[in-house]
Amino acid sequence: MQSCPFCTLDAKRILRQTHHAIVIRDGFPVSRGHTLIIPKRHVNSFFELTDDERVDIFSSLNAAKEYLDYELRPDGYNIGINDGAAAGQTVPHLHIHLIPRYKGDRPDPRGGVRWVIPKNADYWSDREDAVS
Repeated sequence: MQSCPFCTLDAKRILRQTHHAIVIRDGFPVSRGHTLIIPKRHVNSFFELTDDERVDIFSSLNAAKEYLDYELRPDGYNIGINDGAAAGQTVPHLHIHLIPRYKGDRPDPRGGVRWVIPKNADYWSDREDAVS
């Protein structure tokens, strides 16, 4: 795929490489250390991965997290996949976002990825029994 930015990455951007996956830093990071785990095979969706690819990609995700723990010592992580245009996917090649989070980077981080639809994110303020 000539027009796919992940199929034509400059080798200098690759931090880690396995049989089925590559790891790079996001070109438009949400936070310091924002990392992408990308299958080598061009697939659009997480649900198109083979079992072997899925195992390798999750192993790469864990390795990237361990490296970020060592390098930047974040206080938490968001892990996300935008799968399909309706979910916000802009590059039609599967990639997993590993986003380091730091105390104070948001006044109230509760809800995490739920904020993709803000009107549904704050579920705890109206319920005493809500668990975050």
